[in-house]
Amino acid sequence: MRTRTDLIHSRQRMLLVPGARVSVLLLALAGLVSRMTLADNFSDVHYDARGDQLVVTLLYRGTNPDHSFSVKWGQCKVGKHGGHEIEANVLDSQWQDAAKRNFRKTAHFSLAELTCRPAKLTLRTAPRFYYSLEIPARSTRKP
Repeated sequence: MRTRTDLIHSRQRMLLVPGARVSVLLLALAGLVSRMTLADNFSDVHYDARGDQLVVTLLYRGTNPDHSFSVKWGQCKVGKHGGHEIEANVLDSQWQDAAKRNFRKTAHFSLAELTCRPAKLTLRTAPRFYYSLEIPARSTRKP
């Protein structure tokens, strides 16, 4: 037969277990977040009308500052509200480089060949970082 003291200790252990589960879960989430900060991320993105280009400043980690970045364009689609939408992935040439030090690089991506305009652009980089901005219609003025 269980005594009152046994029941109290039993309840305390049951309360402790969920708390331990929460602690383990929080540690796991902290590990996930720290891994995500090691991936390429956007510091700044803007459209440069003079050069008809995207200017993208990326934060990344690696062993060297010589990473280069390119864009892989998705399909032009008609959005929910009738305007054009397009997605693009920013690819790191050294995506498997060991994450030793922090680096920052500004890349310029020409939009001269982009026919999906005006459009809402969603720019992505691994694993789940994205940035959205509007790309205006091509300028008709000649230099």
